[in-house]
This record gives sequence, C-alpha cells and structure tokens, in this order.
Amino acid sequence: MPDARYIHAYHYLIIVITMKAEAQSTVYLTREISPEALVRIYKALGVKARGRVAVKISTGEGTNTNYLRPELIEQLVDEVRGTIVECRTAYEGDRMETADHWRVIHEHGFDRIAPVDLMDEYDEIRIPVRDKTHLKYDIVGGHLANYDFMVALNHFKGHPMGGYGGAIKNLSIGCASRNGKAYIHSVGRLQTPEHLWEPEYISDQDGFLESMAATAQAVADYFNAEHGIIYISVMNNMSIDCDCVAEPEPVKLEDYGILASLDPVALDQACVDIINNQKVTAHNDPTDMLARIDQQHGTHTIDWAEHIGLGTKQYKIVNIDE
Repeated sequence: MPDARYIHAYHYLIIVITMKAEAQSTVYLTREISPEALVRIYKALGVKARGRVAVKISTGEGTNTNYLRPELIEQLVDEVRGTIVECRTAYEGDRMETADHWRVIHEHGFDRIAPVDLMDEYDEIRIPVRDKTHLKYDIVGGHLANYDFMVALNHFKGHPMGGYGGAIKNLSIGCASRNGKAYIHSVGRLQTPEHLWEPEYISDQDGFLESMAATAQAVADYFNAEHGIIYISVMNNMSIDCDCVAEPEPVKLEDYGILASLDPVALDQACVDIINNQKVTAHNDPTDMLARIDQQHGTHTIDWAEHIGLGTKQYKIVNIDE
C-alpha cells in the first residue's frame, strides 16, 4: 500500500497545478491585421459591449503616422456602436490645447467614422484607486462618467518614458485629464502640468510606473462596476516611440497581429513576450525596442499591476486563425 505521505504530496501537487492553470488568463491572437480581424477578435472574447460604449484610442500627434488608422478601426467601432474617446496631453504639442486636439482628430479622420468625445474638454472627475502607495485617487476626463462600457483599443509600441505603451498605459495616462497626467507622472506631487517636466518631478521612474498601474486599475474598476471593459492590442507600426511623439524613430519591427483579452496585465505581458521572442532578420529587428523597454524598466509596470491585483502575467494564447 502506498505511503500516505506520498498520496498527500501527490494530491497537493495536483491542487497546485490546478490552481496555476485556473489562474491563467486567456489571450486571443490573430496574425491578420484588418478591419474584419478586429471584429472577429472582439467576438472571440465573448463579452458583448452594452450601454454607452467608449472606444479609447490614441489619436496620435499631428505629424505622427503610426497611430491606429480610422479605416482599420471603423468596423469595430460600428460593431459596438461606440464613441471614440480621448483626453488632452500634458506636454506642449498638437493635442495639449482643446482646439488643436480637435484639429488633429479631424485631420486624422476619426470624426468621419464615429462620434468623438474629448473627455477632459470641459471638466475632470476623481475616481478611487485601490493602491494608495503613491496616489490618493485618479483624475480622469469628466466625460468618463457618460459611459457604461469601455473597449480599450491599444496600439502596442515603444514609449520614451514608460518603455512600452499598451493596455495599461491606455487606461492610465490615456484616460487621465491633463491634470491627471501630471499627477501620475509626478507620482502624486503635482496636480497641474505647469512644472511637470522639471527633473525633480519626473525623477521617480518606478513610482511613475507604479502610479500608471494604480490608475489603470482605477479605470478598470470603474467600468467593471458598470457594464464591463475589454482590451484589444494591435501590434503594427511598432516604433520605439509612442504615437505621442511628433517625429518617432523609424519602425524596425514587422507587423505581428492583433491580441485581445479580458485581462490587461496578461495582454501586455503577451505583447512584451512576443517582442522578446522576435528574431533579428534583414526586415525585423527587436533590438532597439527591447533596449527601450529595459532602459525605462518598462516591465515593472506589468509586475506592479499584477502585484496590486489588476490581473495576472500567466496566460495562454488561443489562436483564432486555427
């Protein structure tokens, strides 16, 4: 008869394996980047957008050409009957002032495919954060309160300050008002952007990354308390610079595909892992992207987001092309 100790150890191992499997989040993948593929991967998530739907994107700086184009996203926005939403920037550029941002929205063609809402055009609101390590609340565009459901439609790419930009950044910096962006970047020390870019206010890199994770969780909590939120990331036109950069560095990575999940942490981790697994070829070179992420300690955002309970880094890929 087997030793009871070994039976107990075996049962314990089975429980641990089961718990780990259950802790995994599903990340859906298609290697096709097209309007039709965006709709297919949205449907694969199995969660129907309901009520007043916000589609959060980055409209991109006026001279930047890497943003998600209206012709790519139009079918998805129509499918969910969504309103494209954005907020102003905290740095001097084409989207800091309201009138300039509306000009970019029009020049880039977003107002020709759907209603567009600049959420901090008139006011801002504070929403609670669970993680109060650095911040007391999150300051978002006031019109966030007009929506019941969010489609976080992310363009995965590099970023000069965050290392990379994906689902977490789109929720945090993306939904923050100008003042909210200053609050996050300064790790809670400023609530207006006037002195934001002085070195003393942007010197705590890990604190900034942790503040992004905390405010991303705040937005996710807000919509999960309403009708819900889903996350879709497009891996195309991947410069090491964000769509917020007027003159981004050249794109050295080939387009990869579209990923989607109900877990923003798993989604960002999957996108970073894909970059990590890229091979250097004559037409595809992840070297600069990986260096940018490493230089800015970008993966700490994902680590902290998991730490505070926004999601898990453990995931399984489901390829909807197969």
